[in-house]
Amino acid sequence: MERPAGSDRLASLDIVRGVAVLGILLLNILSFAMPEAAYFNPRAYGGWHGADLATWAANFVLFDGKMRGLFSFLFGASTLLVIERAEAGGLSPAEVHYRRMAWLLVFGIAHLFLVWHGDILAHYALVGMIAFAMRDMPVSRLIILGILLGLAGAVLFATIPLGIVAAMGRDSNPQALHDYSLMFGAPNAADIARELALHRGGYGPILLDRLQHDSGALTGQLIFFGPETLAYMLFGMAALRSGMLRGEWAPARYRRWLVACWSIALPAYALLAWWQWASGFDIRVVAAMMPLTALARPPMIAGWICLILLLARPGGRLTARLAAAGRMAFTNYLVTSLICTTLFYGYGLGWYGHLSRWQLYPVVFGIWAAILTWSSLWLHAFRFGPFEWLWRSLARWELQPLRNTSLRNNATASQ
Repeated sequence: MERPAGSDRLASLDIVRGVAVLGILLLNILSFAMPEAAYFNPRAYGGWHGADLATWAANFVLFDGKMRGLFSFLFGASTLLVIERAEAGGLSPAEVHYRRMAWLLVFGIAHLFLVWHGDILAHYALVGMIAFAMRDMPVSRLIILGILLGLAGAVLFATIPLGIVAAMGRDSNPQALHDYSLMFGAPNAADIARELALHRGGYGPILLDRLQHDSGALTGQLIFFGPETLAYMLFGMAALRSGMLRGEWAPARYRRWLVACWSIALPAYALLAWWQWASGFDIRVVAAMMPLTALARPPMIAGWICLILLLARPGGRLTARLAAAGRMAFTNYLVTSLICTTLFYGYGLGWYGHLSRWQLYPVVFGIWAAILTWSSLWLHAFRFGPFEWLWRSLARWELQPLRNTSLRNNATASQ
């Protein structure tokens, strides 16, 4: 897939990123709109029969973890691209990279505490600082190291179901089991009532709760999810370096990879979805998904990349809008948080906990339509999204040109 004329961007990367920034809202909407346990366990809140069950199953099999993983792949690929361009321009790649990551960390921390507890940007900034050391590895070593890190992540995730089994065993630990249920089980009525009251209340109590409970989130997230996130960033570097994410493969090769990857991953996810449903969403089974899905997720993500690039039609209206959404992924991620917290939290419209699982998705589709519309309109007049421009200006410590000069030149030439 060719780059746009006169652009230093990769159209293929922008298109895949556009799908990822839309797709990640399919899962994040649950954390915006419902008590935390509903994200992993539909029995916790929001309905687990009929349309709600079908919605959960479709998300679990096709999207859950895959869009986040796709975002991580793309972050690794974009990091490598920035490093390569810094080297080509005679700049210090380390200085360019670490300034970008430092400011991303600032944005992430502000987002985490001031807007939404589910921030991923600060985590990406910290892991991205580590990923720099692997920038010169060939594709084979990136993949091998990524596999090893992914397996290490799965081992870490396995401590959760093992901990639940231990808490339920002979030496039972009611407090530990209660804590696990807040994330993976069906919390009791009092716990649900507390979450509903908090998020249906004002901004002050929500902010205080984040300051009290999320202060150690970055360290815990780095230790627990860091190996998997780093693995996906390395896979993204490998996908860029191999030509996969550049759109350079022949269509037949993308099709072969899609069939091979999804022939493994789709049946595995379908079986795991059935197991959870058959168990009545038992907390032990739901928690066991953490290590088990970690093994099936990378081929599923690779299949998504292949499918997106196979379906992308150069010059198509939807393709162009997806690419625009991808170019503004940073802005769209942050603005989505502002929209959703305004819709669901008590200092906004207060919809928190009022919609069932399937009823959340008309909201998602409405936000998608807005993203696809405003991204295209904004980039018609400007070179970067507003937060991309701010990040770029801060990282370079110099205001970057924002207006789309090509548009101005075309207007002048037509006079």
